[in-house]
Amino acid sequence: MFQLCNKVFVALGANLPGHRDNPSDQLLAAIRALPDAGVQVLQQSSFYRTPSFPAGSGPDYVNAVVCGATARPPAEVLAALHAIEAQAGRARAQRWGARVLDLDLLAMADTILPDIDTYRHWEALPLDAQMRHSPDRLILPHPRLHERGFVLVPFNEIAPDWRHPVRGETVAQMLAHLDQAERAEIKRLSP
Repeated sequence: MFQLCNKVFVALGANLPGHRDNPSDQLLAAIRALPDAGVQVLQQSSFYRTPSFPAGSGPDYVNAVVCGATARPPAEVLAALHAIEAQAGRARAQRWGARVLDLDLLAMADTILPDIDTYRHWEALPLDAQMRHSPDRLILPHPRLHERGFVLVPFNEIAPDWRHPVRGETVAQMLAHLDQAERAEIKRLSP
């Protein structure tokens, strides 16, 4: 057994059934696969139904966030998450398209990767550029987490006091900055 030393947060999302009956089952299977990928699950949020983004890009999503512990470095955790996605039947064909399973590494402790300047570049990227370009390396914390209600609502459920290592804000504070109408579209599915 590996020594658990790094707290890790992973966002989960699906809006296609893939090898399972429905997106919720896809998320449950992914959560069950995390320990074999070297991530011991410590906490799991409820599941939430969220509108697809961009609007009209597919059916509504089911989203959740888990907090785990791992001894693996960030690149290995990301590779393990991609392997779980592939086992679920995900094909990376379209950026921000409908997905059988999407696992995003949100944060590992207070790690900033690859460096603060690269992080700030990706965080400041305008939406139209975000839709066309993706980083060629792991960026931590996830450069969009502070603006995504479908991440912040479940994240807030399990770790409202986690502090963003660049922005200095807690999850609860980042969530409070989101538009109330956007938060209202996010519906809890399970306790």
